[in-house]
Amino acid sequence: MTPRATSEQLVAAACTRVAGRPARVADIGTGSGAIAIAIAIACPNVEVWATDISRSAVALARANVRRHRLEDRVFVRHGDLLAPVPGPVDLIVANLPYVAASTAAQHPDLLSEPVAAVFAAGDGLEPYRRLVDAAAIQLADGGALLLQLNRRVVEASRSELPALRAALCNTVAAAA
Repeated sequence: MTPRATSEQLVAAACTRVAGRPARVADIGTGSGAIAIAIAIACPNVEVWATDISRSAVALARANVRRHRLEDRVFVRHGDLLAPVPGPVDLIVANLPYVAASTAAQHPDLLSEPVAAVFAAGDGLEPYRRLVDAAAIQLADGGALLLQLNRRVVEASRSELPALRAALCNTVAAAA
């Protein structure tokens, strides 16, 4: 995949959250592992669990982790969302498929990217709905969820996003 400035912003926001303290971070939909690796390099006190449902993405991410000699802090696992990540996590970052598949023709700049990494069924938010549900269970007290989303999806689903946020906050508060 082509690196994007928004991914760099996601890494910067993640590092701000966990700077200077030990933390467990989950990178969901890791793809090549670039976000997980960048966080691990910038934040030496964190361990990163990187997951992806694509076996080829997992193989690529593992190779990249080895290339950067981060095998002791970046653990790449095949599986759906947070399922392969043990225990609670302090921070979840995700760059999941975020463009509605029905709008693919409107995004010629994305057509060279792996389809499953960019385009999601329906309105493009379904992977995020599922992640919010999983995060509500697996986030540690004071944990955070940072998402990279397509602006058009956010605007089209603006009425639903506050409910997702409220559901996550309420579930985490109830678990505390």
